[in-house]
Amino acid sequence: MDIEQRDQKIADMFKVLGEPHRIEILRILYHAGRELTCSEVSAQLNLSKSTVSYHFRAMRLAGLTHTRQVAQTKYLSINETTFDRFLPGFLATL
Repeated sequence: MDIEQRDQKIADMFKVLGEPHRIEILRILYHAGRELTCSEVSAQLNLSKSTVSYHFRAMRLAGLTHTRQVAQTKYLSINETTFDRFLPGFLATL
């Protein structure tokens, strides 16, 4: 990845992180230290499951999280590799 591609990747991540609910979701995941379901995050944020799912998708597409689906249940976790590579130290600020 050249410097321009890296800069674009970081800019794309910041666009996704510009939504406060997504920061809250990352904080919840970070402090949980495990995968959480859409329902678990939804309950903690008092947001609908569909809204949380929408945010999950945006974060996954930006490479910030992993989503694992088992039947109808989606599990979300932080993609620590992405944060370590592009935004080192960011997670510790949560």
